[in-house]
Amino acid sequence: MVNLAFLPKMSVIIPIHNGESDLLDLLVCLRSQSYPRDCVEYLLIDNNSCDQTPNLLAQAAENARVDCFPLKVLSEPDIQSSYAARNKGIGAATGEFLLFTDADCRPAPGWVEKMAQAFRDPTIGIVVGELNALPGNSILEHYAQRCQMMSQHFLVEHPFCPYGQTANLGIRQLALNRVGLFRPLLTTGGDADICWRIQRETNWKLTTAPQAIVLHRHRHQLTEIYRQWHRYGRSNRYLHELHGVPLMDDLTLKKGVYRISRWLFKELPKVCLNLIKKKANPIDLVMTPIDLILYQARTTGQKQVKLPPKFRHIPPMDLENSAGNCEEVAQYTVARLSGETPTQWHREIPSVHPRRR
Repeated sequence: MVNLAFLPKMSVIIPIHNGESDLLDLLVCLRSQSYPRDCVEYLLIDNNSCDQTPNLLAQAAENARVDCFPLKVLSEPDIQSSYAARNKGIGAATGEFLLFTDADCRPAPGWVEKMAQAFRDPTIGIVVGELNALPGNSILEHYAQRCQMMSQHFLVEHPFCPYGQTANLGIRQLALNRVGLFRPLLTTGGDADICWRIQRETNWKLTTAPQAIVLHRHRHQLTEIYRQWHRYGRSNRYLHELHGVPLMDDLTLKKGVYRISRWLFKELPKVCLNLIKKKANPIDLVMTPIDLILYQARTTGQKQVKLPPKFRHIPPMDLENSAGNCEEVAQYTVARLSGETPTQWHREIPSVHPRRR
């Protein structure tokens, strides 16, 4: 049941590039949200799609107009980047809180509600929801589910600084007034970057909302999952250059031979025995080879990436038009002019946290 005592305006921002196969299911999930429609808006941003996505979005906008569903369709034609598209959505958002997910995700019916409730604490600037896997039948989908590949649990325990993926992430719009928007020229790693900037440059805190669930489809082909981990490697390089995060060690021939030998002569016989005893999963037979392939993809990605010339650029918030320039900002300005520094204004109290290793 929705908590009627706390119903802030929420803006859900979803970048879309060639999402024709996902869009209809996504719209069903958005229309199934339990959060009151007059307290939420859904902003779908087409990012240079070359399939039927623009036509489907136009039809969705028309349907929304007919039945008064709070849907806005935008376009980001200039920069091919999901972060540039998210920035376009932020610029048009009127909500106090911004929720992010992706076109290939399926938010559970109570997702917006659970994310909103996590912001009741006025010190919270970032909320990280949980990602669960959509049912899959391929070996790689079973592998991803077995190792909880998309789980946010590992990210909020990152040794450098916690963060969450934009597949299920919430940000208080006021938190962006100080640190700015996503870096639009990044093609990966922008979610970690913006979470780290907020936590390290302000006093806003991060929390989790494990009941705010978004379902995500794992890659089911080797080429797809290899590209995914190659992208993670590019993210390593970006975050190394921006925040000094250590790079991964290369997978040397010696390390590879050792891991394959250990798998063949120690792990594989043990798994086979446990399968006979019904104490193992068949996917355990190939976990190590897949691990090695993906590790190699990631280390290759961090070596091959070419950094855009202006990848450090951070656009500022448009304070005149954003919801972050409403009554709360006006109150804060009055407080500052009168010489007060109320503790609730976490967005403007500088706090550089030590690196967490």
